[in-house]
Amino acid sequence: MAAGAAAWRASIRLRPLLSGRPSLRKDVPVRRAGFLLREIGLHRRLLRFRLSGIIHAAILVAFVILLSGILQAYSKAFFPDFRGWDAIAVVQDLAAILMLSAIGLALYNRLVLRPARFKGSNKRDALVILGMISLIVLTMELEFAFHIIADGQNSPYRPVAGLLATGLTPLMPSVSAAQIAEQVFYWAHIASILGFLVYLPGSKHFHMVVGFPNVYLRSREPRGRLPTSGAEPAPPTRITELPWKGMLDLYSCTECGRCQSVCPAYAAGLPLSPKTLIMDLRNNLVDTALGTPAAATIPLAGGVISAETLWACTTCMACMQECPLHIEHVPRIVDMRRALVDEGEMSPLLQATLVNFQKYGNSFKKPARQRPAWTKELPFQVPDARDEPVEYLWYVGDYASFHPLVAERTRNVAKLLHQAGVSFGILYDREKNSGNDVRRIGEEGLFQDLAEENIAAINECDAQRIFTTDPHTLNTLVNEYPALGLRKDVVHHTQLLHELMRDGRLRFRPTGTGQRVTYHDPCYLGRYNGRYDAPRAIIRDLGFDLHDMPRCREKSFCCGAGGGRIFMEDESTLERPSENRIREALALGDISLFVVACPKDIVMYTAAIENINASDKIKVKEISDLFAVV
Repeated sequence: MAAGAAAWRASIRLRPLLSGRPSLRKDVPVRRAGFLLREIGLHRRLLRFRLSGIIHAAILVAFVILLSGILQAYSKAFFPDFRGWDAIAVVQDLAAILMLSAIGLALYNRLVLRPARFKGSNKRDALVILGMISLIVLTMELEFAFHIIADGQNSPYRPVAGLLATGLTPLMPSVSAAQIAEQVFYWAHIASILGFLVYLPGSKHFHMVVGFPNVYLRSREPRGRLPTSGAEPAPPTRITELPWKGMLDLYSCTECGRCQSVCPAYAAGLPLSPKTLIMDLRNNLVDTALGTPAAATIPLAGGVISAETLWACTTCMACMQECPLHIEHVPRIVDMRRALVDEGEMSPLLQATLVNFQKYGNSFKKPARQRPAWTKELPFQVPDARDEPVEYLWYVGDYASFHPLVAERTRNVAKLLHQAGVSFGILYDREKNSGNDVRRIGEEGLFQDLAEENIAAINECDAQRIFTTDPHTLNTLVNEYPALGLRKDVVHHTQLLHELMRDGRLRFRPTGTGQRVTYHDPCYLGRYNGRYDAPRAIIRDLGFDLHDMPRCREKSFCCGAGGGRIFMEDESTLERPSENRIREALALGDISLFVVACPKDIVMYTAAIENINASDKIKVKEISDLFAVV
């Protein structure tokens, strides 16, 4: 009956998945299974939060061992004289202690330490589950203890139960009383198991069932590639229109708050928590599955999730990087943004920026003929890659071309390449914005138009490779344009400069003389595309003493510009992400330079230093600024 009730509760909640949009996740089953075993078995993501990871690992190990105790309990119901196997009895006893100790630590973590990431989670549900697991373990041990008392003979294979029996023996007036107590706790043990089984499908701990397939079915696409418009012709507007894997994500959420703890929008006081966003979507899915009136008709964008919440996201991917169950927050947010764009529900500034992209091909409202204006101050002519063969096509990008604070750094890179004898050219007036931010804003049609025009221009060139100084552009060229026909090797300028230094083509002299600096990993260079080492190698080879900030590499904190946020107002923030990041650098002590490798970072962090009055303490330097060539 309990199993039937649990199956019925689970089936109601999972039924909408049957009508969800398709998700193609059936490839390479052996690799998927291997990844699942490593991810769950090694707790690779969970252990990034050390205490919680250890607690979870202990509970999981103890739970797996104690499954044999559950089997033993049910065997006893049909075979009353069955007492289990001595070979595993001692392991079960020790697993019980491990489980109760881990639950004690979990309660201490939740009720005493109370990490900020738990804010917004369902505390009552967590306490109920911990209480039920404790009850299962305690009733099992008490049953064994009273059996030892009734039997009159201690067991060397039940050390914990034996200690309990020693303490409880004075309370037992007779053997028959101990036998009755044994039966009471046996059935209490059975009842607690069945109660847990029935409760589980309606709890956030349903992840114990759906989490395994969710990790197995994770996306194996490049992190920087959003689903194409061909696969999803229209954005989902109701919860039942989500892909079925997207619905499975919602049920997999453990409310651990790891995503919330690394979210720059949440840290800035904006109305976005990746955790509560998933919880709100899940609540709507559950209400829809249970037949709650009007639940299925509530629009996702602007209804279940407010427009302010969706526009707060920087698409930095930190939430997905930390989620132990590989929930896909960012694609869901972008899907809902697409619905907002279709309805025209966005700020006037953002709307004007999209018009500029459409009309001018850039966000600066500059005519195409001004795209190469930054080259005029160079002492040499930069070739048009459409007119002559070149080794490298330089896809420059908007900020590197038009922003006065960045254009000088763009010229620095050009001079370094010229000094190294690199043959490179640009697209001149044919280059338009790559569309990375346009797509993440949710303007899918405009992205497709920009991509088609840019790919056509690139295909006119005779170039061996492409490079760019803009990580946002890099992400699009590497991850999204290939699906639209681009077939070129693409590198970031830090990779190119490092190659030239290593090969002896770029002659340089060390300029750092041991000066202490730190480096910021751009989200779209690092977390999206895994390119961490070349910038650090350059900085060290130039003689600087590099000190990483606590949040570095895949844990790097976003500057706040991504996902189109650089085109939106941010007056409502408690502290801008860029200012938070500069304070982190200053906390290292005696750091004079904040080195960046992204045009938007130059703008964001220069402003941040001015805003917190730290101009006399630290300076922003693009990595090309560090060179002194010979």
